[in-house]
This record gives sequence, C-alpha cells and structure tokens, in this order.
Amino acid sequence: MVGGWAIAVHGGAGVDPALPVERQEEARRVLVRCLTAGAAALRAGALALDVVEMVVRELETDPVFNSGRGSALTRKGTVEMEASIMDGRGRRCGAVSGISTVKNPVSLARLVMERSPHSYLAFDGAEDFARKQGVEMVDNSYFITEENLGMLKLAKAANSIMFDYRVPLTGADSCRASAGLVADVGGELQMMNGLPISIYAPETVGCVVVDRAGRCAAATSTGGLMNKMNGRIGDSPLIGSGTYACDACAVSCTGEGEAIIRSTLARDVAALMEYKGLGLQEAVDYAVKERLDEGKAGLIAVGRNGEVAMGFNTVGMFRGCATEEGLMEVAIW
Repeated sequence: MVGGWAIAVHGGAGVDPALPVERQEEARRVLVRCLTAGAAALRAGALALDVVEMVVRELETDPVFNSGRGSALTRKGTVEMEASIMDGRGRRCGAVSGISTVKNPVSLARLVMERSPHSYLAFDGAEDFARKQGVEMVDNSYFITEENLGMLKLAKAANSIMFDYRVPLTGADSCRASAGLVADVGGELQMMNGLPISIYAPETVGCVVVDRAGRCAAATSTGGLMNKMNGRIGDSPLIGSGTYACDACAVSCTGEGEAIIRSTLARDVAALMEYKGLGLQEAVDYAVKERLDEGKAGLIAVGRNGEVAMGFNTVGMFRGCATEEGLMEVAIW
C-alpha cells in the first residue's frame, strides 16, 4: 500500500557545537526553502527522480552548504566536487567526481545515468562529457568563497600537527589554540576526518524522495573534505555508500566519507529491510549504531510507503522533511 509522497533533505552531519545562532538560522532557512519547493513539486505530481535533482541543484547553488558554490577546498585551494543520483526503478544510477567547472554536478550525474553507457565518470572524462552535453560551465573561482579560503588556512595549520588520520589528543589543544576555535562537548575536542569540527566543512547535501506512485530516488552532492588531497574521492558519488535507492527505500548519507565507504552505509539500510525484515527507522538506527565502527556520520531515508527516517551519531545534522500528510520540520541538534 502506497502511503503518499515524502521528502527529506540534509545539509551535513558533524555540526560544530559552537555554531553561531545566525548561521543556524541561515541553514534552517535554506532547508525550509528546499523542502517547500520539493513538496510543491510532489503535490503537483512530479516524479521522485526529478524532485531530488531539483532540490540538490538548489542546495548546490546556495553557498551555505558544502556543495557546488561554497564547496570545501583542496590543499591547492581549488574545488573538486562529486555527486550521484539513483532511481529506485531498476536501480539506475549516475555519478561524477573531480568536477571543477560544472555548475551543478548532480545534473551531470543524471546525464551520465541517462545519456552515457556508464554509471560513473570522473575528472577530465566527466568534464569532457559535460561540455559535449551542453551543461552550464563556470570558472572554478565561482565555487570558492572567502569563508572557505579562511577555513582552508585553518585546516592547513591543523594539518601541520597531524601524523595520523586523526589529530592526536596531545596535539588537540595546540591545534585549537592556533585556530582560535572551540568545539568541545563534555571536555572532548570533537573530530571528524582528522580535523576539529570547527574547521571541518562536512556539510554534504542530499535529498531522498518517494512520490505518490511509491517510486524512490536519492541524490547526494559535496565538495568533500576541507584541505583534502587532490584526487580524493569520498562516499557521496559511490553508489551503495553515500547514495542508494531501490524499490524499498532511498538513502543519502553524510559525515566521515571513509567510514561511510567502509560500511557501505546506504546500501546496508536497504539490505537490512530486505534480508532482516526491519522497518525503515529500525534499519537506519541499526546501520548507524552497528556499521560505522568509530566513524561519525548520519543519513536520511524514505520508504516506498511514505515513511521518513533519519539517524546520526554526531552532535548534530542539518536535516528536514515533509510529507503528504502535512508534516514539515527542520532540525539541527
């Protein structure tokens, strides 16, 4: 039985506990705007696949989150974006990585799915394909913001004291002092991907939708990790890790990309429903609790019967949802 349409969006897990109130409100406004647009399209009968692309395009265009304009910067101070999209009907998918001049990577991912014989294109090959498809191209500088240039400087300073994947606790105070930032919960410096949350840009964006016909779709887009090595690929473009959709559900993940990749987090939610018979929220809770090991991440999901589920093991996750029954809410903590 189909239970009506539903939509969920996220703007990233791993929120700095010291995030200023005005920044929180700015994020909430963007999420509400995107949910409102998505809900209006679904009320008008739009397909799930069209809605996830539309919403993620909107998130890529707004510099508030880490995707499209406002993306995190590589060590060289450039932007390398990645995105994926998946249609639950037949599990069709498309993904791109290493995107530096395509204004909306999520739309390029859809073109890979629909107009190429492949599922995944990256770097020069993806950019060449984009030009042949006539998508809107911009200079790399379009994606770079002054805020992120400042964050890159801080990230490089923190990196100077790292000798492993995570900043050692013995160096955390020095890192915090040099950065002039605080990200403590219970006296412990909050870390993600080897950087203090205060100078980590984790706000990957994603959208999951089930339409009135019970069709599920998911899309995820990101600029990746601040101060990442050139060529680094995270979970967002990896089908089954950062993004997954099938007949049962659609999932989009955010957080520590390496942990999400290792756990194939998005696919695991669907597998738990298919093979263990768990409900959507049960599957989300189990995946977040049991599959991430020490990783920090979150995810949003919708089920074919109109259910919405979310879960995260970070301090917060920018998120929101709306349903045909009239529910609309956004939250951070």
